[in-house]
Amino acid sequence: MKKFMSFRKALAATAAIAATGVVLTGLTIGDARSQMKACCDDGAVKYSQDLWAAMAKTGLVGKSLKADKPYKGMAPHGAILETITSEVTVGSQKGKVIVKRNYGGEGVSIDSVSKDRGKFLKAVTVMFKREKGYDADNNDWFWVKYKADGSLHTNPKGMMLAGRVMKGADKGCIACHAGVKDKDYIFGKQN
Repeated sequence: MKKFMSFRKALAATAAIAATGVVLTGLTIGDARSQMKACCDDGAVKYSQDLWAAMAKTGLVGKSLKADKPYKGMAPHGAILETITSEVTVGSQKGKVIVKRNYGGEGVSIDSVSKDRGKFLKAVTVMFKREKGYDADNNDWFWVKYKADGSLHTNPKGMMLAGRVMKGADKGCIACHAGVKDKDYIFGKQN
């Protein structure tokens, strides 16, 4: 037996065991499955694709970007950033969306980004306000980090970064933004 299973294999194994009603370490399999689904399951990946499509329709991502004023950034996002707050509809859910474009690379500066965003765009990090109850612990935000082409970034362990990213961890999207929980997890100016 391999020492580690892929996430999909682990999820499939959990689903297969779920029918038995077995209890492990005080948790039902259903409880264990819900913990596994906290971040980056197939549903979150699909939702991130739908969110990208909704943002592309409004010019927040993709080829015809709405521009804002780039500014100096910092880790973990990038040397130069651009943030736009708007609303989009995903399925039947209309919600606030915060789109942070993360720019970097050799020669990156506010001026160079203003002249050629596509050359320096490294990532697009997004917070989308989902329906009430999606993640009440974290004000119902859906977190996602895209590559410039709309595919998902992964962390060093290969986890796709979409959904309740790193929920319960002491680092990551939610942990960092929890420092401004009283401001609805939003750093900087509020629109």
